[in-house]
Amino acid sequence: MSTTPDSTTTSTTRNPAGGNRRQAVVTGASSGIGAATARKLAAEGFHVVMGARRVERLERLAEEIGGTALELDVTVPESVEAFVARVPECHVLVNNAGGAKGTSSVANADEDEWRWMWETNVLGTLRLTRALLPKLIESGDGHVLTVTSVAALETYDNGSGYTSAKHAQATLHRTLRGEHLGDPVRFTEIAPGMVETEFSEVRFGGDTERAAAVYSGLTPLSADDVADVIAFAATRPAHVNLDQIVLKPRDQASATRANRRS
Repeated sequence: MSTTPDSTTTSTTRNPAGGNRRQAVVTGASSGIGAATARKLAAEGFHVVMGARRVERLERLAEEIGGTALELDVTVPESVEAFVARVPECHVLVNNAGGAKGTSSVANADEDEWRWMWETNVLGTLRLTRALLPKLIESGDGHVLTVTSVAALETYDNGSGYTSAKHAQATLHRTLRGEHLGDPVRFTEIAPGMVETEFSEVRFGGDTERAAAVYSGLTPLSADDVADVIAFAATRPAHVNLDQIVLKPRDQASATRANRRS
């Protein structure tokens, strides 16, 4: 069943199938890794509450997987508050909303691009995690999975806006592990390398040719590859915490080294 923020029926997010289905929240679920993760978690038996700005895409996906579609802009505190109010219980949170803009050097940094990246990747993760932590803990077996990047582990020229935001997001996530030690909630960081999604198109302002060149000559990860790993981590026994998972294509060694075939 699909719902929008204008709907007056909020009970659809609670065990809509009438059983004891665990509920997962996935942000940035309108495309790419988020959409693939929603499908995988639904296949694992979760009822998935999906949040994104492009509600029409979410509604189609909600119909497909029997989930719930809710409008969400993680950069707007009021949007996060309204979204969380529609989620009465939560067992799994996948912080997937994020992205990059631009490839400027520090000397030529665009503050608006930096501000968007920090608002989306860092403060967006903070807002959703902080708001849902009480419900995750109350569930008795909560799990926060945050999608960072190899950019959270490395730096590279002309990428400081994105790498600094991802380092900050990862630090936020890793800190939670200690702060909630002893609580019934797990924390897993997923750090992918090259994944062919809309990511590069957004980074390059819609330049599809430039975006395609990023993956030229190699086989990148797909959104499904990453979603498989997220679903695996989310379905381990409650006593097992996969702290950090780094995955890259076979052709990629680091953020700046890859094997490209002519």
